[in-house]
Amino acid sequence: MNKPTLALACAALALAGCTQEQQNQFGRGVQNWTGTNGVLEIYAGDKLVRRFVRVDKLSTALGTSDSEARSYRYGYGILDENLNFAADPGEKKVYFEVGGFGTYLFFENPR
Repeated sequence: MNKPTLALACAALALAGCTQEQQNQFGRGVQNWTGTNGVLEIYAGDKLVRRFVRVDKLSTALGTSDSEARSYRYGYGILDENLNFAADPGEKKVYFEVGGFGTYLFFENPR
């Protein structure tokens, strides 16, 4: 067995012994390290009203005194004003928050 195959087999065995939450945390850590090209779309009913591109991740807010998860998520991305899945000249990186009761999708950019 060559070295890359052996390393992959060892990693698979190590992950198999982890709980699902530990595996999820490991996966998020790898994504944070490698970066993502996420897209966040926000809908009002069935109509797309905002799109953010080049989103690295969505984070869940935690309370400062009780450390409880809040009902919104936040992140940074480029506001795609013309909804073309691209960061065009003049479109800026902005901070955003999405409420826990809103309709939104977060996915990897297909382009």
